[in-house]
Amino acid sequence: MTDMPLPPADADDRRAIKPVICYPNETLPKAPMALYQAARATATKVDEVLIPARDARCFEVPAGQFFRISSVEGPQVGDLNLWNSKDLSERFFSGKTRALHGTHITTGERMWTSFPTLRPMATIVEDTLGWYGIDAYGGSVHDVIGTRCDPYTGNLLAGDHYHYCCHSNLTRALAAHTGMSLQEAEPYVHDVLNVFMCTGFTRDTGQYFMKASPVRPGDYLEFFAEIDLLGALSACPGGDCSSEHSSDTAVCYPMLVEVFAPEKGALGDWKSPAINGYDRSHGVAG
Repeated sequence: MTDMPLPPADADDRRAIKPVICYPNETLPKAPMALYQAARATATKVDEVLIPARDARCFEVPAGQFFRISSVEGPQVGDLNLWNSKDLSERFFSGKTRALHGTHITTGERMWTSFPTLRPMATIVEDTLGWYGIDAYGGSVHDVIGTRCDPYTGNLLAGDHYHYCCHSNLTRALAAHTGMSLQEAEPYVHDVLNVFMCTGFTRDTGQYFMKASPVRPGDYLEFFAEIDLLGALSACPGGDCSSEHSSDTAVCYPMLVEVFAPEKGALGDWKSPAINGYDRSHGVAG
C-alpha cells in the first residue's frame, strides 16, 4: 500500500470551496398538505397488519388512502419497501429520494418511484419524531441511506448464514403475499426507508452509523398513498439498533401498520401523479 500523498500547497483553499446543492428542489411539485390533512380528518380505519418481531409482512393501500406505521410495545425500527401494486417494476427509489430531499425524510416530503416513472408514490403527512432534527453526532431519523441488513453482507464479513435479516424477511413476505417463489420475489426487494432508525455518517471516516432510536410506543410515521401501493415492512432484528443488527440477542418488538380510508369526496378532484414526462428518446432521433 502506498503512503498518503502530501497535500499540495493550496490544499486548504481547495477544501474551503463552498458546496453547491446538486438538485435544488424548490421547483418540485408541492404536496397539497392542507387537502391531505382535511381528508385524513374524515378517515376511518379499514385494515391493520401486525408485523412480528424479526419478521416482515405485506400490506396494500389503494391510492388516496393513508397508512400509519407505529411503535406498539417498545423501541423498534423497521425497513420499508413500497411497490406499485399493479406493476412491481415501479418501486421505491431511495437514491433519488435522498438526492431530492436529503438523507432523512419527514413531514411534507415524498418517497419517489424508480425510473422511468419517477413520480411521488407516498407523501409523509405526520411524523411524531419530527422534533428530533439532527443531533450532535449528525444523526437523524427515517433515513434513505442504509440499504437494509442482508445475508450476503453478513456472509462476506462474518461467514455466517443469518436468515432473519431485513432482506430475507422482506423476500419471504413478498413471496408469501404474491405466490412467487423466493427466487422470483428476491429481485423485487430493494433499498429501504429505514423507519424510526437513527443514523448518519461519522465525520472522521465517513462511515454509516446507527444509534439507539428515539422511538417509543405510540410514536408513528403516517403516509398518504399517491398510487396503489403494495408495501412490505420488516421489524429489524436489531431492535432499536443501539448495538447491532442481524442479531438474535437484541431486544425486538412488533410494529403495527394501519390503513385509513377518507370519506368519499374528501379529496375532491385529486388524482394520482402522472408518470414522469421525459420522452425516453435518450438523444436518439425517432
